[in-house]
Amino acid sequence: MRDDLLALTSDALAALANRGLLKRATKDLDAGAGPTVEVDGGTVRGRFPDGVEVELPVGVALGAAACSCGAQGVCRHRIAVVLAYQREGSGEAAPVFTAWSPGAIDDEALSGLLGVRGLAAARRSHAAGYPVRLRRPTAADPAASAELPSCTVRFLVPGELGYVHADATAARRDEFVAHAVWAFREADERGLVEDVVRFDVGGSAGPDRAGLAGVLELADRVLLDGAAHADPVLDAGLRRARVELGDRGLHWPAAAVDDLVGQLRAYRERSAHYRAERFAELVAELHARHRATGARSQVLGTDVPAETPLHRVRVTALGCRIRGTVEDRTAEVFFASGPTTLVLRHRWAIGEGESPTGHDLVSRRVAGTTLGALAASNIVSESASRSASRVLKVSAGRVSKTSITPVGRAWEGLSEPVLVRSLAAEAAALERLPPRLVRARVEAELVRVVAIGEVRSVGYSPGAQRLDAVVADEFGATARISATHRGEAPGALDALAGALESDPVMVSGSLRRVGGVVVIDPLAVLTGSGVVVLDLAPVRGVGVVPGYRESGSDLIGAAVDAALAVCADAAHRGLRHLAPGVRARLGEAAAGLRRVGLHGSAAAVTAFGEEVSARTWVDAQVRLLVAQECR
Repeated sequence: MRDDLLALTSDALAALANRGLLKRATKDLDAGAGPTVEVDGGTVRGRFPDGVEVELPVGVALGAAACSCGAQGVCRHRIAVVLAYQREGSGEAAPVFTAWSPGAIDDEALSGLLGVRGLAAARRSHAAGYPVRLRRPTAADPAASAELPSCTVRFLVPGELGYVHADATAARRDEFVAHAVWAFREADERGLVEDVVRFDVGGSAGPDRAGLAGVLELADRVLLDGAAHADPVLDAGLRRARVELGDRGLHWPAAAVDDLVGQLRAYRERSAHYRAERFAELVAELHARHRATGARSQVLGTDVPAETPLHRVRVTALGCRIRGTVEDRTAEVFFASGPTTLVLRHRWAIGEGESPTGHDLVSRRVAGTTLGALAASNIVSESASRSASRVLKVSAGRVSKTSITPVGRAWEGLSEPVLVRSLAAEAAALERLPPRLVRARVEAELVRVVAIGEVRSVGYSPGAQRLDAVVADEFGATARISATHRGEAPGALDALAGALESDPVMVSGSLRRVGGVVVIDPLAVLTGSGVVVLDLAPVRGVGVVPGYRESGSDLIGAAVDAALAVCADAAHRGLRHLAPGVRARLGEAAAGLRRVGLHGSAAAVTAFGEEVSARTWVDAQVRLLVAQECR
């Protein structure tokens, strides 16, 4: 038997080609227009009624097999021969699933794929270290996968490099395949045998603290002067530091410095993009990354390519978020790409007196189509790229290389961890995450699609203008969907209430844990009628949301937020320029933290009030930010 052909699942064939070709080949077979198949010494040959012939020799990748139709790559004829062979062999004993690891593939096989020079180049880039998330094959999903910083590599057939799918372009594809093999090999040697493993391959055990000393000195000067008094000379120093950090491969601190410069510029321009809380968080982030002892690539973003071109990437839209200020509107469209999530952004400047809602932007053009279509579509593109932070770009100049189709029921075929069927398992995964201050700076990190087994309650809090719903998965574990009214999307709450009453199947959104409960900030809902993109929904008059309810107070959250507000105000004004009443406010904030049992945070705030310095401020700010995230 050709176990390699029998091991190709529908998902594997779709990954090697696309679902359109797979559907057409299946339709031809069902209609009796498929090939006649014969096997000669392991070589599978297929002849179609119209005379087209396909030959699939042993050890030859499907895309490289001979087909007289002349198509390059995997065509419907090659797929049809595989399917016909599988159907004819269905009466024989099918291959039994056995656990295997791509780490078993030796370097001799990799050398045959890359060549001697290519393998040497891959070893040099491998030596620098990189973060990876591995999914080992299971009976339910026999494809092993490695999520690298630049792309995802899937091993579709055990031990066969000819059946590996990577969404990078050909120029880097084979190098990333080698990185994935070596990552599995290192995991095997370390004894990391869990179904899902996340770790750093190679590299050093901790961040290069001396490498951040210069930028930390600048950050402390900004903190002492505050955004209100920082002069442009500091901006210039921060910009130089940002370039130096990027040149040395410290991408996450470099990005934090870039955002810090942006906040200072926004304040001077009196832009609505400036927020004192965000300014304070960025200063604290630089110190947190300097102090952290975690994996170097996660903390510092070392050796992560700035941008990677993708080869025939297929992504599924998960909805859209509209954000805005008095100056602009920004649409963020979220996509699933295998086990990862990506975000595509587009910004429109708005004129004085204009205040467009999400529904007003539905017909605006983005990536060759309308925003409304893009936010509920499948995209197959050969002109896309992704950044290290998972921002997706689709080239408008080559829009003919991009096809867009309605999303339909594609959510049901998404991969884990994007698709969440067990809320209990997802809650445990969220609990294991390190603090956001030192995690990799990737966009849409926790955007997921959650399968809904039951809607248990829907309630509305008029004072907070917030809709809360309790949903359960098929196992009975619950999560809370929580959405607050925003001026940029005035129709979102009514659309959410309507979708939750229409037998919802799934909901997409950003997940977090609050008080041990999974909370979903929703983006879209899949119902029997299709996908409802909440932020793009029209206003339907005066909305009536069922189930009036006033939720209880979040005492811990209120205490932490009050303390963070004082620290942010101190950073905004500058520690050299504190107003006389700040120490009194710090004392009140510390007392509030003690009342809810956060004695460590209270002590840090008290220490800052007694000794106003960059060190004590950072101690308090970092502790409070972690408490806010973990409450």
